[in-house]
Amino acid sequence: MKRNVISINEEKCVGCGLCVNACHQGALELIDGKAKLISDSYCDGLGKCLPKCPTGALKVIEKEVEEFKGKEKKGDLNMENKLKCGCPSTNAKEIKRDETISQNVQTVSIGIKSNLRQWPCQIQLVPPNAPYFDGAKLLIAADCTAYANANVHSKFMKDKITLIGCPKLDEVDYSKKLTEIITNNDIKSVDILRMSVPCCSGLENAVKQALINSKKMIPWRIIIITPDGDIIE
Repeated sequence: MKRNVISINEEKCVGCGLCVNACHQGALELIDGKAKLISDSYCDGLGKCLPKCPTGALKVIEKEVEEFKGKEKKGDLNMENKLKCGCPSTNAKEIKRDETISQNVQTVSIGIKSNLRQWPCQIQLVPPNAPYFDGAKLLIAADCTAYANANVHSKFMKDKITLIGCPKLDEVDYSKKLTEIITNNDIKSVDILRMSVPCCSGLENAVKQALINSKKMIPWRIIIITPDGDIIE
């Protein structure tokens, strides 16, 4: 039968995974760093994934395909249920740092000082109404940045509430959670710390969309770190 399905231009695909997160039918997966339509019968052809693609790699085409059946979804514990289960990872708390400790003591006893100010720090786990968001300066960082550059704590995290994530690995649209955080709290500024690799654009786009959705005028900037650790502001 002829009907609409998604077509993917792999040359334009950067593997950010935003289309995979947007597909409620489970028709798309990331395979070898590229979005793939795993079965024509899983795709409803409505194109809800198209607006999420930052590179225009997706389009709807009409062709002879199988009848739409949808993917059978197995009973997985989704993020909403995980947040309700009482897992210690979701318990919000502010971390107090002793600013009076001398540099020598820090180096000998605990090594380089951490500048993480709150827990949890994963975007998916953080409660949008956590008290530490009131009057906060946000740092929204890609997972890899702290490993690519050893000065992320001292240079970018100091005096900020830090949220981390990876749009290529997490099956979620970050913009929804970030919109809720920015809309419902007095956020003073937003720094986006991302890697220079193309898939990290998904994190940047999610933050931009959240800022647009919040309809607030908040100072923001993007800092890019290369895999070699170089900083591009």
